[in-house]
Amino acid sequence: MLEKFERYPLTFGPTHIERLNRLSEHLGGKIELYAKREDCNSGLAFGGNKLRKLEYIIPDALKSGADTLVSIGGVQSNHTRMVAAVAAKIGFKCRLVQESWVPHEDAVYDRVGNIMLSRIMGADVQMVDEGFDIGIRRSWEDAIEDVRAKGGKPYPIPAGASVHKYGGLGYVGFAEEVRAQEKELGFKFDYVVVCTVTGSTHAGMTVGFAKDGRERQVIGIDASCTPVQTRAQVLEIARRAAALVELGRELNEEDIVLVEDYAYPVYGVPSEETKEAIRLAARLEGMITDPVYEGKSMQGMIDLVNKGFFPTGSKVLYAHLGGAPALNGYGYTFRKG
Repeated sequence: MLEKFERYPLTFGPTHIERLNRLSEHLGGKIELYAKREDCNSGLAFGGNKLRKLEYIIPDALKSGADTLVSIGGVQSNHTRMVAAVAAKIGFKCRLVQESWVPHEDAVYDRVGNIMLSRIMGADVQMVDEGFDIGIRRSWEDAIEDVRAKGGKPYPIPAGASVHKYGGLGYVGFAEEVRAQEKELGFKFDYVVVCTVTGSTHAGMTVGFAKDGRERQVIGIDASCTPVQTRAQVLEIARRAAALVELGRELNEEDIVLVEDYAYPVYGVPSEETKEAIRLAARLEGMITDPVYEGKSMQGMIDLVNKGFFPTGSKVLYAHLGGAPALNGYGYTFRKG
């Protein structure tokens, strides 16, 4: 589906799929849980899902004549960490806007984890006291203009790389990769569980799996706490990606499956149930999930298994998108484990 698109390799190759035996057994043994380890996909600054997206965006950046990647996220944004890493890798400057998207008061929140790594990699980090929103931000637009005013040549990458014209392509590739791995495994996954916030990971998967009629088996777990806006953005990105890859059919609202029950209390703040899901995955599988994204999708998957959402015998693939460095910003929360 992606043969005609240029790709700049940033990842190691196909990510490993592992069976989560102990977690499956703990949850009753009626569902087979697997994880596709996007968190281990690269040697660039701990990797993660954003690199798949950037692989299809960077060729455009290189051809544009730009010299500075300009992006935006929250203080502990995984995406901005990855943009900083890629800028270093390709020899670009990097300007990052870090907004106060999370009402979290850990004393070292803005000095550890993702933002610390971005600074180490040489990014010019600008802190902005603005609340969470998945849309286009004025502070980002101002940063783009500031780079230009100072003689730089900016290449804009929106939050999560999501509403970029090529933002959905990377996770179309994820679906293609899963199909190839299913042939090796000898079975197909009945469901794929993914965390959804800015939307292009979920959207790309929806398009990719629509090729063989499985678009509604992609189960998005909302972590944005703005599900109406998020659902609309996922659909918009999916339609754009579908047109680019010439899917040959129109995607509609029913094709976007988004479970809204686990984003509470707000974006970036883990509930007690999220914390317990993080501990459970860590203590049964040694698999580390974070409080902002993967902890909430892990919580959602566990609860859906317990509620009987997945029919007995289902094979469920959990897309582990990365994000563990953000745990450093929640040190007091997990001070006792």
